[in-house]
Amino acid sequence: MIYTAIDTFYLTDEQLQNSPSRKDGIDEATETTLRIYGCDLIQESGILLKLPQAVMATGQVLFHRFYCKKSFARFNVKRVAASCVWLASKLEESPRKARQVLIVFHRMECRRENLPIEHLDTFPKKYAELKMDLNRTERHLLKEMGFICHVEHPHKFISNYLAALETPPELRQESWNLANDSLRTTLCVRFKSEVVACGVVYAAARRFQVPLPENPPWWKAFDADKSGIDEEGSLSVPPANNDTSTPKAAPATANLESGGSKGALIKAALDKLKESKKSGDDSESVPVEAEAKEEPVSKLKSERKMDASGERNKERDWARDREREKERDRDRDREREKDRLKVRDHDRGRDSDREREREDIEREREKVKDRGHRSKDKGKDSGGHSDKSKHHSSRGWHSIFLQMLILIIVNTMARLIQGTRIVTDIINILEIRFQGVPVYHFKF
Repeated sequence: MIYTAIDTFYLTDEQLQNSPSRKDGIDEATETTLRIYGCDLIQESGILLKLPQAVMATGQVLFHRFYCKKSFARFNVKRVAASCVWLASKLEESPRKARQVLIVFHRMECRRENLPIEHLDTFPKKYAELKMDLNRTERHLLKEMGFICHVEHPHKFISNYLAALETPPELRQESWNLANDSLRTTLCVRFKSEVVACGVVYAAARRFQVPLPENPPWWKAFDADKSGIDEEGSLSVPPANNDTSTPKAAPATANLESGGSKGALIKAALDKLKESKKSGDDSESVPVEAEAKEEPVSKLKSERKMDASGERNKERDWARDREREKERDRDRDREREKDRLKVRDHDRGRDSDREREREDIEREREKVKDRGHRSKDKGKDSGGHSDKSKHHSSRGWHSIFLQMLILIIVNTMARLIQGTRIVTDIINILEIRFQGVPVYHFKF
């Protein structure tokens, strides 16, 4: 079966009186103080994260709803507040990163506990554990609410109601302030947003003594109940001492708003919460929630040890951080030295390259000079050989010419003499005279 109603998280007074925190031994004043403390954390973190007011209002409503089903003794207030801010930023379409939320809450914790403000390092194991706790707490929130996280605020009804009642303009800001202050109380889990808006308008009108129409009753036009409005007025309107500086949502709220006692009351409430945790663990009479069973026992023991030796751990963390910073400085110095050596080697390499280029250029010049000298020598050698060849060629032509003449003379003489012996002797003589020159023998 599908339910269309999405804003159905409302409790009665009996259910609030029998809350899980009361079952764990936390009294009403301590629970109220812790609720206001968590809402203060959500409001301040939203301002530091530059979130709209709708995100902070949604986060506070989610915070109240969660602790109506779970105990303050089982879940840490700071972790739940951080998860409510992170989840509300997603629901109101103004998301912030988990890293930003953790850094803001770390800074707020340092400032509230008068510790030296240090930036949260996102690299060590501590940050990983914080991020894991943030994710785990967000899953607990979604699981307890059945993933129905729709929130309807009374702010959007205030302007319409005041315009319909034709009230003076100064009631608008006062009603808006009272609506913001009502988020610190349990009104958001007891009444619908329309009823809360009517109660806020009624309280603002009483403060400024502005009469509202009663014939017919004005609240019936807005589907509100007179009993609910009167109850809201008794919770939100301050006592009759004409102190209009700060609106008070509850008697405990009035005590908290005084600047000097606020931190003391919150510290006392947290101390009571720790004592209730210890007594609950010793007596074993407190019923253990299903979600608490999921957390390992070793983690609870480690948390107790950390609470007992918090200062030692902080000193160790500071010492470790200093050692890490020194190591980082050493690594940076090493890197700088390496870079300097690389630059020097690079410069040396450039000088060596220039010298090599110069040597190559000189070698090429020497080669060119050698080639020029060789070409000149070859030219000279070629000129001498040509003269010799010309001389030899001229000698050859003269010898051939003489041979031809001699042969002609011999042939003519042979023809004239017609004697073979004389001719052969003459030929032999000529062959001896002209060594290597062929002599043609003719048949006579």
